[in-house]
Amino acid sequence: MRDLPIVLLRTFVVVADTLNLTAAAARLHRAPSTISMQLGRLEALVATELLQRGQYGVRLTPAGEQLKGHAQQLLNLHDRILGTFQHADVAGQVRFGTHDQYATRSLTPLLEAFVLSYPEACLEVVCDHRPHYLASLVAEGKLDLALVEMPAASDGGRRLFRDELVWVRTEAHSTHEREPLPLAVFVEGCYHRDSAGKVLAEAQIPYRIAFTSQSRAGVLAAVRAGIGVGIIPRSTLEPGLQVIEEGLPALPGTDITLFVAEEVNEATLRLAQTIEASPQFQRHERQAALQR
Repeated sequence: MRDLPIVLLRTFVVVADTLNLTAAAARLHRAPSTISMQLGRLEALVATELLQRGQYGVRLTPAGEQLKGHAQQLLNLHDRILGTFQHADVAGQVRFGTHDQYATRSLTPLLEAFVLSYPEACLEVVCDHRPHYLASLVAEGKLDLALVEMPAASDGGRRLFRDELVWVRTEAHSTHEREPLPLAVFVEGCYHRDSAGKVLAEAQIPYRIAFTSQSRAGVLAAVRAGIGVGIIPRSTLEPGLQVIEEGLPALPGTDITLFVAEEVNEATLRLAQTIEASPQFQRHERQAALQR
């Protein structure tokens, strides 16, 4: 019986998650040709087709769907074992604050990798829609670090990448043409909501708050239902949502910023390094630099 190399399984799981070779290559810091070669080797080892490649990406075969679950379990166990021996001395509490749009999306694989790699660390995550509030908790020593979305060119913290807020709707609903303009937003204190209200007031466009939620999922559900127009960072745009490019005033730019307390333990520093080294944050920063 032939062994399945961990590196091939890791590549397969990332491709299975993204269903896009280019996106998987960026996450793994490898060329797309290398990804294709590794997938071919894995398919040769299991003697079956795992992926079907097409014009618009890839999809898993029934065998690929079956292997995905097994491969993820094996990788988790592998990383936990390795972390136990390599990082046994990295322990302690890590209090991390962020917006749920990051905790439930881009940060999910990073936090998973951190928990597996540093099993002795005790991670505590707080989600809040108020960036200044989370930054203040770091300054007061109540959080060890926070990843938040601040107004562009704000002071403090470590800027990871420049983004911008955009108005969004779905193709099925012309929500942006209604008067007054209905908005689907977070509860008060959210930078998205405050920015939208400010630019609409300056443009003398009447609006009303049609839907409020404390979660991104709730806001986007309202947008998809045609209840209101949403405001999200461009980098977090999801399939099925359309950016409203005309008819509404431009929204401000933002800086995705990492705040780290002055005195933190080694585990906190490792999580900060994991976030800063994330290919997606580095990729966004490179794209923003090209646009400026």
